[in-house]
Amino acid sequence: MNPKALQKIKYGMYIVSSKKSDKLNGQIANTVFQVTAEPCTIAASISKQNLTHEFISDSKVFSISMLSREATMPFIGLFGFKSGRNVDKFANVKYKTGASGAPIVLESSIAWFDAQLIASFDCGTHTIFLGKVLDAEVLEDTQGMSYSYYHQVKGGLTSKNAPTYVKPENK
Repeated sequence: MNPKALQKIKYGMYIVSSKKSDKLNGQIANTVFQVTAEPCTIAASISKQNLTHEFISDSKVFSISMLSREATMPFIGLFGFKSGRNVDKFANVKYKTGASGAPIVLESSIAWFDAQLIASFDCGTHTIFLGKVLDAEVLEDTQGMSYSYYHQVKGGLTSKNAPTYVKPENK
């Protein structure tokens, strides 16, 4: 199998966030998609090793913020390459609390979705979390950052916990 074929699938750049008690966490995700229109449902694939996975599993809520093309690499790095176990990712980030109670990242975002967990699907290393959308908003009427833009224009890397990660020996 040629793993480069999988890299042709279109992805975006998102921050998936949740809470556990009074603690907040979020992470970069590239595998987010709308599942149905009625009722409006969305899904996100999250690594079982990530703290966000634990928070969604515990609280049953999550939000998705779609990143702007103008999001800086340090901002992406905060949510993509640092662990919430060691860093308070929300300490200096503009956010609000959604109806679900999940934090919604407003900074560097063009749209957001607030969701209540309705199902989860074990996919080995990852879980697909399915959520009923409680609220959503467009913040900017501009194009979001695609995963290919992140790699090709911004020079971004892929986290080892990303569902799209390819081991260097397989490239």
